[in-house]
Amino acid sequence: MSSTNASSATPKIDFKAIQQLMASAMNQVDKQILQELNSDVVLINQIGFHIVNSGGKRLRPMLVALSACALGYEGKDHIILAAVIEFIHTATLLHDDVVDESDKRRGDDTANAIWGNAASVLVGDFLHSRSFEMMVSVSNMRVMDILSHATNAIAEGEVLQLLNINNPDTNELQYLEVIRRKTAQLFQASTQLGAVLANKGEDTERALSAYGLHLGNAFQIMDDMLDYTADAEKLGKNLGDDLAEGKPTLPLIHAMATGTKEQADFIKKTIKEGNRTAHMDILSIIKSTGSLAYTAEFADKEAQKAIDALRDIADNDYKLAMEQLALFSIQRSY
Repeated sequence: MSSTNASSATPKIDFKAIQQLMASAMNQVDKQILQELNSDVVLINQIGFHIVNSGGKRLRPMLVALSACALGYEGKDHIILAAVIEFIHTATLLHDDVVDESDKRRGDDTANAIWGNAASVLVGDFLHSRSFEMMVSVSNMRVMDILSHATNAIAEGEVLQLLNINNPDTNELQYLEVIRRKTAQLFQASTQLGAVLANKGEDTERALSAYGLHLGNAFQIMDDMLDYTADAEKLGKNLGDDLAEGKPTLPLIHAMATGTKEQADFIKKTIKEGNRTAHMDILSIIKSTGSLAYTAEFADKEAQKAIDALRDIADNDYKLAMEQLALFSIQRSY
């Protein structure tokens, strides 16, 4: 397989087939989530169930199970840790929606739109603390080390992104650092945990860690591109949300660097103002400057790096599914 333009060189990935492969494990994860969500504080149950059952691809918990299965793990701790990852991710979403003042996620009302910001933040805190209770039950210090580092990196990424909001001087390296911490870190932790549970040694752990990191990068870069190119109904949010929030993502950063002074000035002004109404004009610029193609190619390369990281892992259906997930991350339209 070519190291570039992987999405155009391969057939369309059937994500449902991957879900079917992992159906049994993910059903167990869902049961674990419902069990751990239980609280005698009614509002915690309501908000927790709302966000966890609101759809989504459940990629992160699936990756814990997939990586463990790919390495022949036969225990049960991957189910607990998959639920931990989902709780950490859900807590992040709750906090994100408050910070971004979002009222829609996957087409549904956000928790903060229904119950208010305070309740959303506090339930996010509950999910974080419950996730640490769960990870302690696995009794593995390496697991604790990985997850505590990941949650800290995610928080740092959130703050870095906040600093970049409405800042048109954000460069590509700064952008990549934000997505590494804010998104890729949890993908990386998910796959690394599978390797730790399988106890296959440091080389395998490094390989699975690299896979998760590059997959997470590819996934977020495509997310940022889809904000300009996707079908709003399929995406489950309004197109131009990133623009409205003044987020300098990779298509904008590249267009400012390669476009005319007039184009760059217009993008800078739009980022500073957070102006959604400029969406179509911005889309025209990022197309004309080749910035969409540049972004897609960048994501392709990250997906290929993820696949390359698995080269020394023994072939099986789960490894194949992990390779296909890397390709799905750059082929998806939602």
